[in-house]
Amino acid sequence: MTIESLGAGGDGIARDAEGRPLFVPGTLPGEAVRATPGGRRGEGSLATLDEVLAPSPDRVAPPCPHFPACGGCAMQHFAAAPYAAWKRARLGEALARAGFEDAPVAETRVTPPATRRRADLALRRRADGSVVLGFHEAGGAAVVDLATCLVLDPALVALFEPLRALLRGLQAFRREGSAVLNLLDTGPDLLLRLDGTPGTADRASLAAFAGAQGVPRIAGASPKGGATETLAQLGPVSIALGGVPVAPPPGAFLQATPQGETAIVEAVLNGLPKKLTAKTRIAELHAGLGTLSFPLATRARVTAYEGSADAVAALDAAARKAGGRVAAVRRDLARQPLMARELDGFAALVLDPPYAGAADQMPALARSSLQRIVYVSCNPAALTRDARLLHATGWRVAQATPIDQFLWSTQLEAVVAFERERREARAS
Repeated sequence: MTIESLGAGGDGIARDAEGRPLFVPGTLPGEAVRATPGGRRGEGSLATLDEVLAPSPDRVAPPCPHFPACGGCAMQHFAAAPYAAWKRARLGEALARAGFEDAPVAETRVTPPATRRRADLALRRRADGSVVLGFHEAGGAAVVDLATCLVLDPALVALFEPLRALLRGLQAFRREGSAVLNLLDTGPDLLLRLDGTPGTADRASLAAFAGAQGVPRIAGASPKGGATETLAQLGPVSIALGGVPVAPPPGAFLQATPQGETAIVEAVLNGLPKKLTAKTRIAELHAGLGTLSFPLATRARVTAYEGSADAVAALDAAARKAGGRVAAVRRDLARQPLMARELDGFAALVLDPPYAGAADQMPALARSSLQRIVYVSCNPAALTRDARLLHATGWRVAQATPIDQFLWSTQLEAVVAFERERREARAS
């Protein structure tokens, strides 16, 4: 078969004899391949690649020994320039589906290897007591035991073997769990979700590990969620966001790479109205720890809404020390979105919703008196749905920036600045 295009999941798409799509992972457009059709996927079938008969000139040798088994990466076989162009095209297509067919889309900002500062590692204990640590396999539940990772910061990769040794001896780790690693300015921060309760011996082992590996804090929680407990703390934890030190809670959400964070912040600031004063007010939705709040506060006064109590507490504490230009407000925006009248008086609104998007919030934004909305997206499908309402109510795309923060994955982040069309432009 011949691969015609790439799907949103990164799989090559061919056609069977009846014209139905065949999704073939690990292939590129234009390639002639031999593949075996398997189970159903939507209106088509998922096929297994057997052989590449005629490779694309865009095909390169994957650099990681764990590719393609590891599900952390899907596109290591794709050369850098066409890979970036594909991600840029995905943003254009997402906006076109929303009605913005000629949206100005910038070149993709691609983050380099070995810079990712956040990892959620799956843990399994084998029958012999040894520990499997890594990411889930592509398309499956098994865990690929990682010796290295070319995406993660080397400081996190260096913890793989010491963490395995620690886990082998923990009585609280029985069969499975996870380890969330955040690389902060103060060092790696570790949240363990284990299927047992750490006792005195386990806590002593955790404290020894923290001291030996330079880990200021280790926290624990159940794999099913619930309260988080500090198991060992040898020093303060901190990360600078927009130049402001913030003490994040264990396992806190961070932008995946410093370079990705910089690209997002720059695109958000560039998307703001040009005429802002010290008295101008900006609303920010889903503010988290303040990744965008503090850079925004260099341009205007910010009211930052966030649903997580821990995140709001950290943001508020940092904001008070930074001079008070950010007001942190706890609000569950999924259950209680802002009403249109609550947005009166804001010169602009910035939102960075979760993967599901902001469907409940968009009607009020579309009806509001706002003139500028800057939308930070991590899901092109949700962006299409949310932006469609803005298109229908007289908004236009002022600028759009694709950001490849998750290198070699199919994920795409974007910053899109929307502004209301002028009346004369709409009339024409």
